[in-house]
Amino acid sequence: MENVLKKITNYKWELPKTYKKGMKVPAYFYINRELMDILERDAVEQAANVATMPGIQYASLVMPDVHVGYGFPIGGVAGFDAEEGVVSPGGVGFDINCGVRVLRSNLTVDEVRPKIKELIDELFVAVPSGVGSEGRLRVTDDELDEIFVKGAEWAVRNGFGTKEDLKHCEENGCLEGGRGDVVSKKAKNRGKPQLGTLGSGNHFLEVQYVEKIYNEEAAKVMGLEEGMVTVMIHCGSRGLGHQVCTDSLEVLNRAVRKYHISLPDKQLACAPIKSREGEDYFAGMAASANYAWANRQIITHWTRETFEKIFGSDLGMDLIYDVAHNIAKFEEHYVNGEKMKLCIHRKGATRAFGRNSKELPEDYTKIGQPVLIPGSMGTASYILLGTEKAMKETFGSTCHGSGRVMSRAMAKRKLRGSRVKDELARKGIYVRATHGAILAEEAPQAYKLSDVVVDVVHNAGISLLVARLRPIGVAKG
Repeated sequence: MENVLKKITNYKWELPKTYKKGMKVPAYFYINRELMDILERDAVEQAANVATMPGIQYASLVMPDVHVGYGFPIGGVAGFDAEEGVVSPGGVGFDINCGVRVLRSNLTVDEVRPKIKELIDELFVAVPSGVGSEGRLRVTDDELDEIFVKGAEWAVRNGFGTKEDLKHCEENGCLEGGRGDVVSKKAKNRGKPQLGTLGSGNHFLEVQYVEKIYNEEAAKVMGLEEGMVTVMIHCGSRGLGHQVCTDSLEVLNRAVRKYHISLPDKQLACAPIKSREGEDYFAGMAASANYAWANRQIITHWTRETFEKIFGSDLGMDLIYDVAHNIAKFEEHYVNGEKMKLCIHRKGATRAFGRNSKELPEDYTKIGQPVLIPGSMGTASYILLGTEKAMKETFGSTCHGSGRVMSRAMAKRKLRGSRVKDELARKGIYVRATHGAILAEEAPQAYKLSDVVVDVVHNAGISLLVARLRPIGVAKG
């Protein structure tokens, strides 16, 4: 790809506007030479296609965990003028507000490791997982509509956690504008039984410990110490979000023709932000995002209960932070020195706001937003900080994980779930999954090394290392 991309630094490369007819802005790739060698040509094409869309500002941005997605590359970020731009489901994805949160505890790895099998087995029962899994809750239509509007606040008001949890969620666990009237009956029927479930694919509930601290000041603010046990929860809006995206694509494909929008790829289906179609998609997307935050909040409560069952009370299981990976939001950013209101699409990307951002809780304003980057079962996860440089260069965005290097089908052809489980056990990691195929699909070998991806964003300055977390037990869908 070096014949296509122009080097700016060792960690940032430019795809110029001249690459493809119709590109309104360049594309910037945050990668190093190692990742360049495995960069998919189709992902480059997708980033170029995004740069042709109406109202796009500054650049089409690509994070180091990039791989081919639907329309937008996964790892893609784009900001569209809130008045003249468009909103696109391809820039959010099917798993709306797939996201991750991390809890800290007063427990040490030496205290938890002897009971890790019992703990993971109990968590596997307490938090249903797998394709089509149904939760322990049964909500009414009215309650579901309230969740669409209130998000994690609904969960807290119904006994699942505390108000402090809400302060430590992106958007306080609620994206303004969610409406149930634009969500189809089919989507609601898929969502009602799945509240409080992990789902399948790359979603997980992982027990970890803090292996290394890189930034003592930030770690202290977050309450992190080496040897401390943490819990990472990774899941999204389940079948509800998938159906909302599917339904919206049908509408927005028609909107492309209605508003005479020229696109190089039909998967970029979109509508003007100010149109009825655009507003309805945003409202349904926000409703799904709020469902996802409520979902993670409920799972958090059941996780705390399970830990208390095994280790007793007063475990200090506070929420460090919760971030979204697949979402579109209205934010203000500077473009060419001018403050603009933009509709920021992050697809497989994490918000990474710097110090003194008004959107952050008070305890994090002096250090910056916690950024949570999960690994892949056997590999490390990381906690980083958002930076002022990210605010200037990436609309306050960074990577979201490791990024696949094998499709799920390829992973299942090449790997065996039983062997993956045995390999992880030899590393001291106990894994419980609904079936072996999931372990093959989500094996560490199917992903880029989280160490490499995090090294890029750290050295590029768009998020800075705070701590490395090492898994000791994983519950998978």
